[in-house]
Order: sequence, then C-alpha cells, then structure tokens
Amino acid sequence: MSKNFTVKSNVHDYSVHFVDDFALSLQEVLNPNDMLLIDEHIARLYNTKLDPLCSAFPHVFLEASEEAKSYERIGPVLEQLIQGGFRKNNKIVAIGGGVTQDIATFISANLYRGVEWHFFPTTLLAQADSCIGGKSSLNFGNYKNLLGSFYPPWKIFIDLAFNQSLPRKELVSGLGEMTHFFFLSSKEDFELIRDSYQTSFEDKEVLEKLIHRSLSIKKHTIEIDEFDRKERQIFNYGHSFGHAIESVTHYRIPHGIAVSYGMDIANYISMKMGLIDESLYQQMRDVLKLNWSEFHLGEIDLEAMISALRKDKKNIGSQVRVILTRGLGDMFITSLDVDGKGREWLKEYFLTKAYKG
Repeated sequence: MSKNFTVKSNVHDYSVHFVDDFALSLQEVLNPNDMLLIDEHIARLYNTKLDPLCSAFPHVFLEASEEAKSYERIGPVLEQLIQGGFRKNNKIVAIGGGVTQDIATFISANLYRGVEWHFFPTTLLAQADSCIGGKSSLNFGNYKNLLGSFYPPWKIFIDLAFNQSLPRKELVSGLGEMTHFFFLSSKEDFELIRDSYQTSFEDKEVLEKLIHRSLSIKKHTIEIDEFDRKERQIFNYGHSFGHAIESVTHYRIPHGIAVSYGMDIANYISMKMGLIDESLYQQMRDVLKLNWSEFHLGEIDLEAMISALRKDKKNIGSQVRVILTRGLGDMFITSLDVDGKGREWLKEYFLTKAYKG
C-alpha cells in the first residue's frame, strides 16, 4: 500500500509524497521561471545536488532565523522574485524547515493574490507536523506570529535523508512535537511512540512509520476544522505552556522540547485537579522525559512565566486558555485562573523541581 496520501482542503486539495531522492523529485516538478526558495544552510549542506538546479533556475537563499521570519524582511524576497521574472503562472518551490515554510506560505498566498507552491521539508518537525495544515505565521516588529494565512502547498515531498544532517536536539525536538499527536490520539498511539522512540533514531523505517502516523492523526482533524475554529484547537495541547517556556528562556529550548515540558505541566495540573491519577501522569511523564533528558531547563521565573501565558493570542479576556486532559485521547480546552489555584500549581511544579525528576 502506498505511503502517499492526499489532504482535503477548502483552499485546494494537496498531496504528500514520501521520496528517496529529493533532487530527482525537484527535477521533475521544476519548470522554466519557477522560483526556488532555499534555506541557506541546506543550500550549503546539499550543494552537490542543489548547485546545478540553482544554476538553471531563479533562486533565493533564506536565512532560517526567527528574525528573518518577519513582515519587514519579506520585502527584499518579494523584490528578488519579481525582478527574477516570476509570474502568476510560475510556482514557488521551498526547501527548508519551519521558517522557510512560513515565508513561502505567506508569499505564495499574497503574491499575485495566490500562486502555486511546493514544499520539501528538511526538519523532522516540519516533516511530521507543520508541512500539512496550511498555516503560516510571521512576526511584526516585536509581536510574534501575529500575521499569517492558511494556504497549503500543492505538493509536499518528504525525504527522510534530510534528517541525517540534523543535530540530535532537532531530532529530539521533532519527536517532542510528534509525541503530542500520539497522546492526543489514543492509548494505542501512546504505546506506539513509547515503544518506538529510541529505535526511531537509528531505524529509518520506524521513523517513517512515526512520521506517517503523526501526519495521519493531524490530517483527520484538519480536514474537519481546517481554519482552526474548533476541533483543531486541541492541537494546542502543551503549546500554551510550551510557548511561555520558549519566551522566558529566550528560545534557548527547542520548540518540541518546550512543548514536552508544556504537556507535562498540563498533565500535572490535570492530576492536581483530579482529572487523571498519579499513575497515568507518571506513565505519560516517562515518555515526555525522553524528550528533555538531554537538556537542562534551568530555573524558571514564575512571574515571567505567568506574564508570558497571559500574552498568548489564544486567550479570551482575562482567562488563560489551556488544554488539559482526562486521559489519553481525551484532551479538552478550558480556562485556567493564574491568579488563584493555577498559580499555586505552577509554583509547586517549578519550586519542587517536578520537571526534573
């Protein structure tokens, strides 16, 4: 049975392809005047395969940094595209991770009121999560992820060989993000990530199975709620707390690892509220610890953490919106009072170093 699949979308349906050689797939999809948007780091790492294509097609090298993912930095990229002869009937082909994807999505959705684009994700996090769903987010000044759109690529090509060049922390971060889908899904998927975690670093077939399953879980929900109005919001499990950790640590902690801490905090609060028992909390924690065991979170300023939580764009009014759990596959959206019990539980979590044990 083919591993490839199609995602239904209100914008346009799009396909996901698992490939063995990204360069061959690039040659097949590129037409004259199509534009390559390439993470400059990837361009250096894979210069043998990419240089001949860059010689034959217009291209822009992108800095894959949080600073580059900004409205202010999009202008020069657009200028290069237009000056390079790009027209509405051409397509953009993006090669890179999440930052490259955000930039390519935003440009493709807005240039000439929408142009075709294809995506070759080069990080595990992008391969197993962000490549489908169509979301883009750009920063505006000091405001993070306030601009964006829903505009999926026409085709996605996943080549697991890219993961061989990733530092271990990026692989762990990708697995951390994947873990939240498996927890959201079911006890069976929880057991799959638990039992496959360690071997996925060495066994390509195991990793491919996890990526495919992660995307399948996400596909089911985004086809119901593509524009993040209801069911899809459950994917924020671990993310409100995780984003706050990223903020207070100045993004020293990779995203998927911050989300793993975020899930543990959500589970801890759920346990304190009597929604899950300590045994289940510990079972989930044993898997989450695999994601952070090689990284030191350090001391967390509780007031800074709560301040960051208050700034989350998902909040409504003064209440902090979070995802808690009644068990595997049973997460739900609720409000947390960070001036009352919520503050006490967060203080207890950090002061007792619950996240270290």
